[in-house]
Amino acid sequence: MVLEIGPGVGTLTKHIAERAGRVIAVETDARLCNVLPEIMKDYNNFELIEGDALKVSFPKFNKIVSNLPYQISSDITFKFLEYDFESAVLMYQKEFARRMVAKPGTEDYSRLSVGVYYKADCKVLFNVAKGAYYPPPKVDSSVVLLKPLKAPRFKVKSEKTFHKVTDLLFQHRRKMVRASLRMEWPDKIEDARLSKYLEKRPEVLTPEEIGEISDALVS
Repeated sequence: MVLEIGPGVGTLTKHIAERAGRVIAVETDARLCNVLPEIMKDYNNFELIEGDALKVSFPKFNKIVSNLPYQISSDITFKFLEYDFESAVLMYQKEFARRMVAKPGTEDYSRLSVGVYYKADCKVLFNVAKGAYYPPPKVDSSVVLLKPLKAPRFKVKSEKTFHKVTDLLFQHRRKMVRASLRMEWPDKIEDARLSKYLEKRPEVLTPEEIGEISDALVS
């Protein structure tokens, strides 16, 4: 079963339906939901869910194929990674896709890079120039292959703390780690396990090192 977010007028949906056992499309626009059943009437393996993809619970699926609404790219990606599925082929804004696969020490390395690395394998398959569309959008796009891991890439004592630390560090990515941690954990700054990280900036920390920081803050 294939999940699609934002089917629009069904251009991609038809191609999916021709190849998949079942396609489940989630669309928030009521006007499109009114016309999609007619557009997809020749496909008895099509199911439409009307609602906000960030709010609805997804039924069981094993693959995702979507040209995603770019304004929800980050939130929907992290929501996908809460589910158990085999793989996803997704279209993102090119700059967003670069951040998904960025490595420590690079300009694109971010909270997104850390979160995706922690839970999935991610690869940019190819880029799509804006000129491929008519009318052309303002940005180029990239098609990404996302495969969730069976278990997170490394263990942390508290995922909630790990994500909180990641968010905080990259909200203040130009600050030293010491300055950022002091905002939330002033009483933990002198912990010996943190000493080797305090004078570094977030963009040079590996996800595993951020995990070590969060573990020191838990206990």
